[in-house]
Amino acid sequence: MKEKQNSSTKEKPLTIFITGGSSGIGYQAVIKLISLGHNIILPCKNLLRANQVLTNIFNQLSCDLAKKGNIYTPIMDLSDLNSIDLFCSEVKKKGFKIDVLILNAGLQYTGSKTPRRSIQGFELTFAVNHLSHFYLTQNLLPLINRSKNSKIIVTSSEVHNPKSSGGRVGAKASLGKLSGLASGVGFEMIDGNKFNADKAYKDSKLCNILFAKELRNRLKKNCLPITVLAWAPGLVISRDSQGFFRYSRKYNQLGQILFSSLARDLLKITTSNEKAGMLLSELVCSGKYNNTDFNYYSNKIISPGKFVFEKTNISEEANQEGLPNRLWELSKSLIENKN
Repeated sequence: MKEKQNSSTKEKPLTIFITGGSSGIGYQAVIKLISLGHNIILPCKNLLRANQVLTNIFNQLSCDLAKKGNIYTPIMDLSDLNSIDLFCSEVKKKGFKIDVLILNAGLQYTGSKTPRRSIQGFELTFAVNHLSHFYLTQNLLPLINRSKNSKIIVTSSEVHNPKSSGGRVGAKASLGKLSGLASGVGFEMIDGNKFNADKAYKDSKLCNILFAKELRNRLKKNCLPITVLAWAPGLVISRDSQGFFRYSRKYNQLGQILFSSLARDLLKITTSNEKAGMLLSELVCSGKYNNTDFNYYSNKIISPGKFVFEKTNISEEANQEGLPNRLWELSKSLIENKN
């Protein structure tokens, strides 16, 4: 990827790798970052999706493209660890150096009574939201610049915390003793219990927090100055058929429509993809988020339609001593036995 200077950015353009950048929050962040002259590596699930993304970006930013950053859209399927292997081999051969790694992709299929599975047989929410990002980071870490300005940003959610407004609704996030993970590939839930799609999503967001904490701890022990942070964008419900809830809709379309209208239009407790995307781009670009310690930021609602983005405490379970390391080691073991 060729870097070029840009009059709209005061410093050298960043090379930013982002998962989940083809729609929703990630896409809006990509649009902003490219417009600022930064270069983007945006893996897509297949060639059709990659072409759609490039077309959308070109149409949205067609004016004065010479002043904008470059974009590279390789193929990578987060539901397949072998696809991640192939992708990482390709990226390493091209000799890219990454300034910011954004682990943003997320999947939810609340309403399903049975678990869906990744190519390797893992429950799909866990596989995409945590395990693939864990594996991807191990592979890409040698490509991340060793700089105080380098960052790894993990998109989590307030629902990881049972005491949050969203976390209190329905089944609560809890990994228990990780007995599901310890049992091997065929588990339904991380804690070893029967499948619950809503809890599977909440648990995966707790995994995101624990992974980010342990990653920062390990980088610090190796004297690497890379910032690691997690963040929660708030409840985001788009008006189109895409967005975060696109997988859940097919299990309860009427319920999703009613919930969306109530939360977005009546109670006004949601934010937009555009606003959340702006927050993500600020996390990338602003030096005020550079820190040698792990931090978690949340876009909190303070009144209907009004939010404040601030450093926030993580859940009690996320603070449990030894849990981040145990999740790390079990995740590593699952990957080592994937074939």
